[in-house]
This record gives sequence, structure tokens and C-alpha cells, in this order.
Amino acid sequence: MNTILYTHFFPSGQRLELVSGDLTLETVDAVVNAANSYLRHGGGVAGAIVQRGGPEIQAESDLWVKRNGPVTYSLPAYTGAGRLPCKFIIHAVGPIWGEGDEDEKLAQAISGSLQLADQLGLVSLAIPPISTGIFGFPKERAAQIFYATIAAFFTTHPSSNLKQLRLTIIDAETLAVFSQSYQQWVDH
Repeated sequence: MNTILYTHFFPSGQRLELVSGDLTLETVDAVVNAANSYLRHGGGVAGAIVQRGGPEIQAESDLWVKRNGPVTYSLPAYTGAGRLPCKFIIHAVGPIWGEGDEDEKLAQAISGSLQLADQLGLVSLAIPPISTGIFGFPKERAAQIFYATIAAFFTTHPSSNLKQLRLTIIDAETLAVFSQSYQQWVDH
């Protein structure tokens, strides 16, 4: 069962929730997949999404890449959600640590996901800590970028359809880092 650890309300009424739990169990309009540019969902969050959601997610992803080419950092793809308890999956490409300009690429992946959710008219979205697993992005640095990018989006889009954003983390170590960074962000 997923548990909300912290909730932050923005002046617009939109809210960010830091959640301990499994992204594939989130009952939101869409979940964000931490994807690679060719949407090959082998391991990590992507593998878990396809394992629980079904092979149709990979089939739709393959078709998307065939039609549109590789996914970029700033313009994520989206597909149906298969058997997941949501409507869509937004496939965001995060940077691999060491490839250069990682901070900007991660911010683009986050803001691109939020913008696509808004364009799709979604009210609720769950997002994992993109790039902090097998892509090796330092967790504390990623957390700071997440909170800054989310705050910037809600500040500049106060009338967005997107009202609930759940930052959902299953890994205890990552969750601890994001919790500590959350406290620093709120106190700042």
C-alpha cells in the first residue's frame, strides 16, 4: 500500500505529495515511466511497468518510436496504460549520469512530463525519481532539481488542469534522500 509522507500545497491549490510505494499501483490519471529514448522497457521502473501493465505497453511504445523517432528529454511520449490502474503512461527520458548537461536534461524531462500531463487534461500524475536508479544520477542533486522544477511549473501554470502530483518512490534509500531534501526545500 502506498503511503503519503508529505503534502505541499501551492498557492494555486495544486499539491505535491511525496509517496512511499509502488508506482505501478498508483490510481492516478497517468504515471510517468523513467524511459530510454527508444522506449525499450527492460529493467528498473520501465520493466516493472510492463511486467504489471502487460506487453501492450511495449507494443504501443515500439509503434510510437517507429512513427516519431527516439524520445527527447523535453518532449516525452505517451501510451495507454495496459492493465495499470491509470489511463496513460508518460514516457520521460532522463539523463545518464556522466553524459553531460545532466541537470538541464533532468529538469527538461520533469517539466516536459508535467506539460504533457497538462496538455492531455490530466488532473493527477505520479512520477518516479527519474534517472536516480540505473542511470546513476546523484539522488540528492536529483531531489533538488525535482522540487525546483515542480515548484516552477505550478508557479507558472496556476490554472493547469494538473492538481495532484505524486512523487512516488519505492526504494528506501532514495526515499530517505528525497524526504530530507523535501524538508530543506519546504524550510527554504
